[in-house]
Amino acid sequence: MSSSSLVKCSDDPCGRQVTLVVSRLELLRRVITYGDLEAWAVFRQGLEETVLSWLHEHPGREAACRLQTERHFVTMAFERLRQATIQGQVTCEMLSELLVFLRVSLNGAILETLRDSKRPDGEDRLDRGELWDRLQARLSNRREQRLAYLLYHCGLEPAEIVRCCPQEWSDVHEVARLRRIILERLMKRSEL
Repeated sequence: MSSSSLVKCSDDPCGRQVTLVVSRLELLRRVITYGDLEAWAVFRQGLEETVLSWLHEHPGREAACRLQTERHFVTMAFERLRQATIQGQVTCEMLSELLVFLRVSLNGAILETLRDSKRPDGEDRLDRGELWDRLQARLSNRREQRLAYLLYHCGLEPAEIVRCCPQEWSDVHEVARLRRIILERLMKRSEL
């Protein structure tokens, strides 16, 4: 596996095509330092096949994929890595370190899904439905309710929401700001 990723191709002023090759570690540093979503997309795209191959080898894959899609597990693994690097729990010193953490994150997402599925169905569904109704009632408008649905029911991240629903959300910062408002409102009303 190459430790570099193709970032951009463009023409220079002399008419030659210029190709920038940046290491995966540098891409991740750009994400952490500058919040560079393009670098994150390139980083993730370069490793998705590897994560999928780990998922296909996992002994709990079949049971887990009856509960969630493969895309869900890949997304969860990358999100856990992103959060851990931003919070300084994982350093960007070596690609091998990042790959180990990414694989552990995938394993954790699979195991949590399997563990959560073993809860008593009737009790769990009733609680979730009631909780969701209360949450929706606390939100002030349809836009907040829609965002809460995308974030908490569908499990999408702000960048995914902007990418999947560009007609509703055009800016990751707007989604993150509104998510913060929703959380603050819900934390003030802890009786949920």
